[in-house]
Amino acid sequence: MSQVILPPAMLGILGGGQLGRMFAVAAKTMGYSVTVLDPDPNAPAAAFADVHLRAPYNDHAALKELAETCAAVTTEFENVNADSMRWLARHIPVSPSGDCVAIAQDRILEKSYIRKAGLATAPYLALETVSDLNHDLAPYLPGILKTARLGYDGKGQINVATPAEARAAYADLGGQPCVLEKRVPLALEVSAIVTRTSAHEVAVFPIAENRHAQGILDVSIVPARIPSELAEQARQMARQLAETLDYVGVLAVEFFVLEDNSLVVNEMAPRPHNSGHYTIDGCATDQFQQQVRAMCGLYPGRTDLLSPIVMVNLLGDVWGEAGSEPKWEVLMQAPNAKLHLYGKKEARPGRKMGHFCVLAPDAEAAIEQAEAIKSTL
Repeated sequence: MSQVILPPAMLGILGGGQLGRMFAVAAKTMGYSVTVLDPDPNAPAAAFADVHLRAPYNDHAALKELAETCAAVTTEFENVNADSMRWLARHIPVSPSGDCVAIAQDRILEKSYIRKAGLATAPYLALETVSDLNHDLAPYLPGILKTARLGYDGKGQINVATPAEARAAYADLGGQPCVLEKRVPLALEVSAIVTRTSAHEVAVFPIAENRHAQGILDVSIVPARIPSELAEQARQMARQLAETLDYVGVLAVEFFVLEDNSLVVNEMAPRPHNSGHYTIDGCATDQFQQQVRAMCGLYPGRTDLLSPIVMVNLLGDVWGEAGSEPKWEVLMQAPNAKLHLYGKKEARPGRKMGHFCVLAPDAEAAIEQAEAIKSTL
């Protein structure tokens, strides 16, 4: 096992959004200090950080300060500058690696590595230049054209049914590299959050069943309502991908469950994930504590599920037109409901402002109560 990093060491994180905020809470609770690098003066994570470096992610002076003051560095999102992470790694431990982040930034590379791990994906065609559209597109239609880079929460994606639509969509997306992915007979979507440490110890959280609305995660249900052997297969596939990548850190792996009960990997995220927020209230160790443990060379904590649980995202749409607060009293009066707000100054439609969880004796009861609470907010 590599040398461990213990409190009160300073830990650095690239990105100060809600994931960085929850990381900072976990790290501070565990006794560490936290430096956040984020150019936004109102970065949600800054409220819990000891130091907030307000600079771009490729700012050399800021990176030099991280390297000199932090014992290790991680990231909260995949679109951070991978070269910045590679530079930092020459001076201090960085997890996940810049190489792993670079793979997750590019759908073409990502799908290639998923298949390299021996895992199934939906049929896809890489479109790196306009000439690639001259291929026979029929095996990938009807499908979804997705930009290879910078796509998240349904952005940079266009449904296409014919070769003509695919060519028009490619032009609409600016002629940048894309992936044409065939639509598959989808039953539901699930995700696995895996932690792999520098000691090569691996732990996987219980599988979450995910519902989306307008391309954004809406609800996560845990345990996922799938056969136990399928849940175990998802856990093993997540482990296999982490091993192939030689990954250190927290990795989210999203799956399609097909109508024939087979699993294909949709995509991965090299960080804690929205569908893993349930772990804060529902597990013996949460995904942000695991992120701290992985970057510090500690063994992963236990991932036991303490109770069936449902997580509901709270988008800016729930706030009033003038930014008035939702009716929190309904949620606060439920002893088995837990509210988490992200400290964002402005509520906008589609913007993730927070989430809440409901714990209940079974998933169906949790779903029913969560839906009732959301309808009253």
